[in-house]
Amino acid sequence: MKFLVDAPLPPSVAEFLRSKGHEASHVFERGWGRFYDKDILGAAGKEGAVVITADLDFPRLIAISPDKRSGLILFRGADRISTRRRSIALR
Repeated sequence: MKFLVDAPLPPSVAEFLRSKGHEASHVFERGWGRFYDKDILGAAGKEGAVVITADLDFPRLIAISPDKRSGLILFRGADRISTRRRSIALR
């Protein structure tokens, strides 16, 4: 699978996914740290990537977007999730 990890989550999430054989990148690795959420969602859709984020704006953006190509994994309370728990959730 192809993933695009958003800014609220650490780049280590993308690194973990790559270590498991997935194609994954973090917005910081691409220089997209200052992009608007709608632009990140659009880029993910064009690439066929699933967005992984803790940003609660993304479900609303997907709901109102005419382009439904992007998938979403939303970590609620990600600031309280330990690195170990995060890696278990991504297995």
